[in-house]
Amino acid sequence: MTKKVLKTGDCITLGPRSVTKEEIIEFAEEFDPAPYHLDEEAAKASMLGGLSASGWHVCAMVMRMMCDAFILGSTSQGAPGVEYCRWKKPVHPGDTLSGETRVVSLRDSKSLPNIGISELEHTIYNQNGELVLEMKNFGYYALSES
Repeated sequence: MTKKVLKTGDCITLGPRSVTKEEIIEFAEEFDPAPYHLDEEAAKASMLGGLSASGWHVCAMVMRMMCDAFILGSTSQGAPGVEYCRWKKPVHPGDTLSGETRVVSLRDSKSLPNIGISELEHTIYNQNGELVLEMKNFGYYALSES
């Protein structure tokens, strides 16, 4: 990641990012129209205890925080996938998310010329310090700028 050089062991701050009721509903209407993401009364009756962001919405917010913190301006070439993603606690309107990305490892790809592979772990908390998401993924990046 030429412009923002990462090193194994680095911890990168993510956020903060607040979420509104309107954002939760708008995302849910388009991508995850479960009642507990759309309707406050249905959400109160659910195990989530109130209107809650889709886990995929939370992932999208985390992606934006990662872009702002270190991906944009790097030599990122995408990612081969996510090893795990765990939604630990609901995200409600008014919550503010922040957290960190830890660089677990960096290595050269054996099969893709001039490509490095990063192993990253992400932990995201709400404004009360409660863990809401933990995720691990791998990313591709060019070893030199073209």
